Amino acid sequence: MTRPPEAHPLAHVLALHSTGPTDPRFSTLLVGAVLTTGRRTVANVLRTLRHLAPGHPADDRRVLSRAPWSGVAVGCAPTRFLLDRVVPDGPVTLVGDDTVGGHPGRTVYGKGRHRDAVRSSHAYTAWRYGHTWVVLAVLVDRYRTPEVRTAEGARHRTPARLVCRLLRLVLLRFPDRAVVLAGDSGFGTHEVARFGHRHRGRPTLVSKLPPDADVFAPPPAYAGHGRPRVKGARVPKPRPAAATARRARRAVTWYGGAGRGGSRRRPGPGSGTRAGAGWSRSGGRASRTPPAPTGASTGSPPTSR
Repeated sequence: MTRPPEAHPLAHVLALHSTGPTDPRFSTLLVGAVLTTGRRTVANVLRTLRHLAPGHPADDRRVLSRAPWSGVAVGCAPTRFLLDRVVPDGPVTLVGDDTVGGHPGRTVYGKGRHRDAVRSSHAYTAWRYGHTWVVLAVLVDRYRTPEVRTAEGARHRTPARLVCRLLRLVLLRFPDRAVVLAGDSGFGTHEVARFGHRHRGRPTLVSKLPPDADVFAPPPAYAGHGRPRVKGARVPKPRPAAATARRARRAVTWYGGAGRGGSRRRPGPGSGTRAGAGWSRSGGRASRTPPAPTGASTGSPPTSR
């Protein structure tokens, strides 16, 4: 199959991580996946290509079933390709998220019951059976339930730990780049905050902080006797800090601006920024675990213009 000239650079990058017989079949499946509508299974892709996919159909299925390549290398190859052409210099903005893929079949391996964020609300929780995929840019990792990880003899990892694992991979593979990671409240955890503090100077983590989070000032200098303090004086929580902050209004673009499918909104009054604070874990471990260093920005919900 003849590939378009625009796809040659990306195809060359992917060909470096596959064998000689696998590369042409992988390219064929890649072109077929672009042209196929509906579910992009191997059967549907071959049905779309018809005579353009020579050889026995089993050979094309073995491309994915055998997977004779390194998933990490194949995932990092297009990442470097995109960074060199889209963000050649400066910080790299990444978005971390987790999504549930519905696979309710009885024989689906590793499935679990997960909260569906699209259909759920604060008062109602909708469950969906299947797999949860943790995504960071083009790097993905599949979340496995504790029961599956125990059966596999491996340690259980939460979605927050998986995104830290993917972010660590980006930092190792691209040592000369600084990254900015934005995630929802599911990734605004102590683990992600401590990960950013351990690798401070390179990743900047942006997430939603709970409005009733326990925030403390940095601990004072060690006086030389007794146990060193792990946190300083308590500072106002995000909710009361937003209520008493200096009022400011600013018009921002909301979902694409005032055109089709978008609007312009004004953030509510009462926004402020606090840097150098520490977010403490509540519960029995609060006295033994140092606060995660954070910088907090508080504000009221936006109102329509």
